[in-house]
Parts: sequence; C-alpha cells; structure tokens
Amino acid sequence: MRKYIILIAAIALSLGAAAQTKSWKKVEAASLNLCGKAFETPNPYHRIDTCVYKGFTVRENEQCRVPAGLTVLFKTDAKEIGVSVEFIWARRDAYCSYRGFDLYIKKDGKWLWAGCGTFDRDHKDPAQVRTLVKDMAPGEKECLLYLPLYSELKSCQVCVPEGCSLESLESPFRHKVVFHGSSFTHGISTTRAGMSYPMQFMRRTGLQVIPMGFSGNCKMQPYFADVMEDIEADAYVFDPFSNPNIPMIRQRLLPFIDRMVKAHPGKPIIIQRTIYWERENFNTAAQKEFGGRRELSDSLMKIACKKYKDVYYIKPDAALHNGESSTADGVHPNDNGYSLWEASIEKPILKILKKYGIK
Repeated sequence: MRKYIILIAAIALSLGAAAQTKSWKKVEAASLNLCGKAFETPNPYHRIDTCVYKGFTVRENEQCRVPAGLTVLFKTDAKEIGVSVEFIWARRDAYCSYRGFDLYIKKDGKWLWAGCGTFDRDHKDPAQVRTLVKDMAPGEKECLLYLPLYSELKSCQVCVPEGCSLESLESPFRHKVVFHGSSFTHGISTTRAGMSYPMQFMRRTGLQVIPMGFSGNCKMQPYFADVMEDIEADAYVFDPFSNPNIPMIRQRLLPFIDRMVKAHPGKPIIIQRTIYWERENFNTAAQKEFGGRRELSDSLMKIACKKYKDVYYIKPDAALHNGESSTADGVHPNDNGYSLWEASIEKPILKILKKYGIK
C-alpha cells in the first residue's frame, strides 16, 4: 500500500513539474497593438503622464496610472492563451476586474467573450502565467484583451505555447470617442474588465473609445479640463454629474463646457445626466441630493444646448424597472446594469455622431 502511495505522489509531483516548466512564448503587450491611449506616456500602461499634467490628488495620480479601458489587439494560431504580469501595485478589492484580464475573440464578425483570469492580491511572480482560455480549435484567432481596471502595471505579457504565432492585429475600431466620467465610466463593481459601459459601447459599435474614467474624482476640475482640451478625438462623451455635489455643479458645469467647446470647435460634446441611484429608493437624503443633481443639470444643460449647437444632453438608464436591483451596492451598476446603461445611450449617441459623419 505504501508503495502505491509513493508512486501516486511521484506521478503528481511529475505532472506538477511539467505544468510549471511548460514552455511559453511571451510578448510584451505594449509591443502589440495597445489601443485606447490618449497620449504617449513613459510607462505605456499609464493613461496620463502626471509629470506633464499637474494638480492631481494622490488618489487621482494613482488613477492616471491604471490602464482602465486600455486594450491589446493581437492575432494567434494558439489553442491556449495566457498572461503574465508584474504589478507596481495591485488593488486588493474582491472584484476580479480590478487586477484581472478579460479576453474576447472575434467570431463571425462579432467579439465574443473567450476567457478571463486574475492574480492573487499579493502576486509577486512575473514569471507566473495565468491561462485565460485553452482547448481551442486550430486556426488563427483575432483577439481583444482588456487590462485591469484598478492596478498599476510595470509589465504585461501575452503568452502562447512555444511554436505558435503571436502578432499585432490592426485595429478594426474606427474614429476616436473620449469617455470621461466617474466610477460609472471607470467600470467600478464590474466582474470583468471588459464590462464597463464604454467598453461594451466600443464592442457593439466598432468605435474606438478613449477611456478616461476616474472613480470618485470626475468633478470638472480645471486640471482635468487641461487634459480633455489636449485630447484630439472625433467626439467627447462626459459623465460629469455623478461625483460633484450640487454647489460644484452650479459653479463648474458651464465654464467646463465653455472650455471644451473652445478647445474642440465643431466636435460633438455629449453630456450624460447621472442615472437614478437605487440608494434613492428609501433614503430621503439620497433622494434630495441625487434628485437635486438631476434637476440642476437639466436646467443648466438647457442653457448650454441653446448656447452651443455642438453640445448635446442625453439621459442614460441602468435600471431594470421591474422591482429588482441592477446594482452591486445601491450605487454602482452590476454587469447587467452596465449593459442596460450602454443600451440606453447607444442609439442616441450614434444618431448624434451620424450628423458629423462618424459612423
């Protein structure tokens, strides 16, 4: 009996060793096609160079350096795809989207979810490969990989078995549309990095999104306006009412819009109303605050839309309207809630963009 136990243990160790010594071809993601960048940055996985743009708080600085919404386009004939990563720091929250990777593969002209994977909160081994998908059929695949929403990367490598091809894929996404906003635009509470409403919008419409979500910190600050002025894009979509309080909205909205119109003449500037927060269901203080934000934004946007022909106001909706919740915490939509949000804005935005030849 003891001999059999020793034999089984030896086999298990052998299989474990074989798994650990699997030979991978690794290619730095930034050397493939890294999409969604507004600017070149010394660290390619940063969204904003904080040595160039000043004024951010410590938390905002962190958010400038996370790759939320950045994507990697590549093609491969591999049957298995993985990633390895070296974090500078990793967010410790439970959501996999914060330090995980989300893979889509094109099939019959549509991006279909293929696999995802995350790393431990205390991940320190850049050689470790996390398999995202395996046992695929032979043939070349066109792949779209979403990077983590809330961790800073030093290195990220796409991994396929040795002997397989791995090359950059030319982007099929058209034009450039900036999405700047709150935790909603950032994608907070999503289970996977590709489930924020801007990323769903990109997959569904084929329009290239420039992701500028800043959880808790999109308050129309002048230093954020500095950044938005310098981003060259075809259209600009803002979610500006979810973070600032009523006095901030009253003080900052119209000057912020004035700056955007002056910096981007003739470009559509689309402002989103803040959604209904399920916290308002029974909380009277929340009803007063968030209802007041919507009421004020409605009145101010009438002024802005009358003043500027290229400024538009749309009203997203992330609710199920059947008595059931579509949020993760009474504030942030869950994956389904973000799908509802995207569905509510897709047609209105496309209708606006069509007027400018963006389609």
